[in-house]
Amino acid sequence: MKESYDLVIIGGGPGGYEAAIRAGQLGMSVACIEKRINKGEPALGGTCLNVGCIPSKALLDSSHRYEATKHDLADHGITTGEVAIDISKMLSRKDAIVKQLTGGVAALLKGNGADWLQGTGKLLDGKGADKQVEFTPLDGSAPTTITAKNVILASGSVPIDIPVAPIDNEYIVDSTGALDFTEVPARLGVIGGGVIGLELGSVWRRLGSEVVVFEAMPEFLAAADKAVSKEAAKLLKAQGMDIRIDTKVTQAQVENGKVLVSFDAKGQAGQETFDKLIVCVGRRAYKENLLGENSGVELTERGLVAVNDFCQTNLDGVYAIGDLVRGPMLAHKAMEEGMMAVERIHGEKVQVNYDTIISVIYTHPEIAWVGLTEEQAKEQGHEVKTGQFSLAANGRALAAGEGQGFIKVVADAKTDRLLGMHVVSAGAGDIVHQGMIAMEFVSSIEDLQLMTFAHPTYSEVVHEAALSVDGRAIHAIQRKRKK
Repeated sequence: MKESYDLVIIGGGPGGYEAAIRAGQLGMSVACIEKRINKGEPALGGTCLNVGCIPSKALLDSSHRYEATKHDLADHGITTGEVAIDISKMLSRKDAIVKQLTGGVAALLKGNGADWLQGTGKLLDGKGADKQVEFTPLDGSAPTTITAKNVILASGSVPIDIPVAPIDNEYIVDSTGALDFTEVPARLGVIGGGVIGLELGSVWRRLGSEVVVFEAMPEFLAAADKAVSKEAAKLLKAQGMDIRIDTKVTQAQVENGKVLVSFDAKGQAGQETFDKLIVCVGRRAYKENLLGENSGVELTERGLVAVNDFCQTNLDGVYAIGDLVRGPMLAHKAMEEGMMAVERIHGEKVQVNYDTIISVIYTHPEIAWVGLTEEQAKEQGHEVKTGQFSLAANGRALAAGEGQGFIKVVADAKTDRLLGMHVVSAGAGDIVHQGMIAMEFVSSIEDLQLMTFAHPTYSEVVHEAALSVDGRAIHAIQRKRKK
């Protein structure tokens, strides 16, 4: 550890560690402060890598393979003996993947000359040319003050706790606890019908749990295009997930080794009992012990760090990224903001295009979107035209047994510009990138119509959806439009 750096980053999550790597590439002296302990060992990667994006995807993959083996192979003429799941081995695989990746991140920091300071960081004073950062090591040694020409605040977020369902880490757990169930709950309750609730609920439903999702909002997936949210709800319910919208949990308490959940469903009181309850009602910015009294950093009314379009705070040389600032709490958003902050410190004029940030829910089929929904486009004054195409008419999807879902494109009727792409399908998280790239290059619907897509591929639905905007989809019968 040095006494002074060009850049100090507080937080080693996706945004923080990528910023550290890029700073090292650009020749800066850089330190990344991270305090996380995962499975007894210091770990970089933040929530996403340790207890979020990656471990949940490992479990989603394992559970999908189990369910497909148990229920789908017969359609292919494949027979097996009794199918069983070893939960401990599944969890060990998940942990091994996480350890491999966190170790890889540590190696990348070292290889790029970035120091990983294991402990906590606090910005004491960010007003002068030399910023003062207090570093407190994990080993219990005394805090020290280091100086930095620039500071990036990247401390991330933590799950929101709700008083009506206090976490005990045994029966009532947050998203982290839901990754480590040692056995499949016979009955599982989930408070929150957002991304995390649907993904974790999907894992344990596939493995045999009866899953009930309590969503307080009157609409399911309100952030998604209405056609997408309707289709997703239909498919998830058909799989056996009990999704109850406009249903607010009023109390959850443990009685005799069970969780008794009281709720209000559209004005009607009810009670049900579960073996486990997952609380995943959202996340909040983690600012505990991040800013000293004299840091000088301004906050918003919501308690987030106030930044401009380039993630710079009110102080020169002090940036904040990721879940600490406005915008969606997504790892890839934090990554790009971290890269932008470092590049701008270096004198470059880069910026993040917030209009093309992708959202993905890793259920099966996946749910993904980029850009404006049809409803948002109309609200913004666009004269809207749309196109839609079903996976049921896609040869590759049918051959793979994945004929569920559709793709929808939203465009401006006057300019023909693509405004949004919305997908419910196997691999939707990958397919939607075609919409993102098209929007980045300000592509029109005609551009997509004139492109040649390989056959047979899932991506052909993009082509067909674009053609359907003008009633030209080849593999669907469309009504002739009045001229």
